[in-house]
Amino acid sequence: MISAGDFRNGMTFEEDGNVMQIIEFQHVKPGKGAAFVRTKVRNVITGSVVEKTYNPSAKFPTAYVERKDMEYSYNDGELYYFMDQESYELIPIETAKLGDKFKFVKENMICKVVSYKGNVFAVEPPNFVELLVSDTEPGVKGDTATNATKPATLETGAEIRVPLFINTGDIIRVDTRTGEYMERAN
Repeated sequence: MISAGDFRNGMTFEEDGNVMQIIEFQHVKPGKGAAFVRTKVRNVITGSVVEKTYNPSAKFPTAYVERKDMEYSYNDGELYYFMDQESYELIPIETAKLGDKFKFVKENMICKVVSYKGNVFAVEPPNFVELLVSDTEPGVKGDTATNATKPATLETGAEIRVPLFINTGDIIRVDTRTGEYMERAN
């Protein structure tokens, strides 16, 4: 059990059947009345963020969210299969739980599979991935306006904006959190 008076950023607890993670907290002791804890919490399963206040003596069960490295093996229609690195067991995960950032993941990449009480609710790709540019228009010589970009299709099928000097066949590094081009990877 964890009391609201002991809240710290990043802690997870269970409230009304939901797993909540503390983003921000502040202990408030007004001149009149009882002290309270003002928080901003995220529901880790749905991703929604809400602001709540708690009595410092309120107690909640601690929620243990498991993050496990697993290798993405293949997909079969609506199911994506991840291999446990220790037991070599394949775990199927539905497309809905993968999230938008999964478009940067290719086979055999290591991802973090996030679960609570054995139920997978998210898959976190690596923060940076190196991918091949499978299609982009050639840059025009002399077209060097500041920060000019063009669309490019990556080997996973994802489309991002890249600088004009990037060509088809180049390997680039992409930040999966923002979906932005970082640098050419040689």
